Amino acid sequence: MKKFIETLKNIWRIEDLRVRIINTLGFLLIYRLGSYVVLPGVDSAKLAASHAQSDSAEGIVGLINIFAGGAFSRASVFGLGIMPYISASIVIQLLSMAVPYFQKMQREGESGRKKINQFTRMLTVVITVFQAPGYIASQIVPHMGATPPTFFWVQSTIILVTGTMFVMWLGEKITDKGIGNGISLIIMIGIIARLPFAFVAEFGQRLEGQGGGLIMLLIEMVLLVFVVIASILLVQGTRRIPVQFAKKIVGNKQYGGVRQYIPLKVNAAGVMPIIFAQAIMFIPLTFMNFSTSSTLTGISAVFANHNGFWYNFIFAIMIILFTYFYTAITVNPNNMAEEMKRNGGFVPGIKPGKKTAEFIDSVMSKITLPGSMFLAAVAILPAFAVKMNINESFANFYGGTSLLILVGVVLDTLQQIESHLLMRHYDGLMKSGRIKGRSSVGMATA
Repeated sequence: MKKFIETLKNIWRIEDLRVRIINTLGFLLIYRLGSYVVLPGVDSAKLAASHAQSDSAEGIVGLINIFAGGAFSRASVFGLGIMPYISASIVIQLLSMAVPYFQKMQREGESGRKKINQFTRMLTVVITVFQAPGYIASQIVPHMGATPPTFFWVQSTIILVTGTMFVMWLGEKITDKGIGNGISLIIMIGIIARLPFAFVAEFGQRLEGQGGGLIMLLIEMVLLVFVVIASILLVQGTRRIPVQFAKKIVGNKQYGGVRQYIPLKVNAAGVMPIIFAQAIMFIPLTFMNFSTSSTLTGISAVFANHNGFWYNFIFAIMIILFTYFYTAITVNPNNMAEEMKRNGGFVPGIKPGKKTAEFIDSVMSKITLPGSMFLAAVAILPAFAVKMNINESFANFYGGTSLLILVGVVLDTLQQIESHLLMRHYDGLMKSGRIKGRSSVGMATA
């Protein structure tokens, strides 16, 4: 404990790090305050009551509302949150894998990244312009009790587009002048904002003696700690491939000849497979609203039961498949092999070039299987938590997208703070920080 307090003092002593942390907290505060500013012409109290009666927390709406920190259901000026930007980023990322023009920009270094960021921003505006009227029509107008005038539609659309672009700007400013990844921190703060309310609801339920009382609450807390540890292992798990660099003698100095490692992540796809799988699982429910077929109605009934066996079984299978798909498009063994060959590196016992690419691909295939199964298990844990009579809002923190994002963002932010401390010869927050720094330097970008 004494060492931890000393580390916090060291963080505060470093002026650059102190300013970055204050900037990050300030930007996040602005975002949270903005998420409570309701669109002009909307009665927030009436809207909240209508949403509570209509079970609006289900499906894709619930997922978006989690990412927006509740701003989606409150009809806030930040109602669409950062989701349009995430959608645009995914589209641009997929185009970078298939379209030569975007592939060329990726290889142009910093100038190419600036162009890709500009395309992402423009696509974000286009997506938000299309999503805003749909959001108004589905989430606001039905709960207003009267047909709004045309001016309300135009005004609200402009405000929602502006709000999304402002949130995107905040995320970029956090990344530039703060600590951690700005977009990820904005999503994380929205999820954390729901945690106290979920815990209070669960505590109240146990205090009333339901489902085992306070003893059961203590068991839940212990289980949650183990789930968080398992999620950390999933996020941090890597398979290190040794890479040997050829010796080079320039003048009187020798370069290379040292062994480094390529850290291949067990879960290279992150939370994207869960998001993709959830989006696909909501499609049958959409068809149910437009069909009178008894067969489709029966199938949709299965998908409507989020805590049922078949829903979670299909959900887990889709996560495994999407994990392989997303890993295949984000991890390119051929590029890694070429980068090693260009820098005079090779995997001991493996020929450079094509053989190295095949070896890396083989290793990725082997570690992706357990990683995808572990990811699927974490994703369906909330359903098991509900079966234990845990409040559904609190059960969402036992796994799934919320927990993985929280763990991933917190670890990434701590590692950035760690690097600032180690650069100034202070002890870091994470004991393994120095080991990780030496093992992955140089080849992390391969």
